Amino acid sequence: MDAKYQELFDNIKTSITQTVTQNKIGVAYSGGVDSTLISKICQDMNYDVTLLTIGFSESHDILFAKEVNEQMNYPHHVLEIDSETFPSISSGIHEKIKTDNLSWNENCIAFYYVSKLANRLGINTVVTANGIDELFCGYNAYREAFSDGDSKINKVMDSKLDNELKMMKAVNLIASEFDVKILQPLLSEDFINYAKTVSISEKITDSEDLYRKHIIRKLAKEVGVPEISCNKRKKALQYGSKIHKTLLKTR
Repeated sequence: MDAKYQELFDNIKTSITQTVTQNKIGVAYSGGVDSTLISKICQDMNYDVTLLTIGFSESHDILFAKEVNEQMNYPHHVLEIDSETFPSISSGIHEKIKTDNLSWNENCIAFYYVSKLANRLGINTVVTANGIDELFCGYNAYREAFSDGDSKINKVMDSKLDNELKMMKAVNLIASEFDVKILQPLLSEDFINYAKTVSISEKITDSEDLYRKHIIRKLAKEVGVPEISCNKRKKALQYGSKIHKTLLKTR
């Protein structure tokens, strides 16, 4: 393995070891490169991994997660969201986290269902790949910032990280209803500091770069993540699960 991928790999493993102390874990799983990479690394580190996928019936995430896991064959459980109870659950979450930020509400709703599924399976620790999109230019905002140079990209990164760290506190407030802890090893201070040393050119190539996160995708291929996942363009959890679409309808 090339030295730069080995360094990334070692830093991910160190962050997982420092953050995830329980052996039995769920991984919030969409089939995308981030969640598949973290699942593969955890499995190879001898964690007892169960993939947890949520979404409305026939949603992208459910279908794609199943397709990718046909190649990996990890324990995998799916929770289909009930359309009838969704409005009352989403409004209850909105009351609890007390913000009108749509993304925060959507993510808290998604992790409500992930936590519910974990609890049903007797799992109280769920690991996520949150942090990769923030640190490795996964969002379209990085394309928009590209022409203004690295300083603008770094400013967007700091803003995205600040939002994500705060949002995950709200997510854990919701998950605590099910006695579940959501862990984000790739949002640890040490990993953030390391990831910021990785060259921007390893993350995004230009303002037309629709894939981004190149060093992550290449590492994923190196460690055996299925090709279909490595090459998949980003689809955020709230969109892939159909939570965003349904929540807008119920407002």
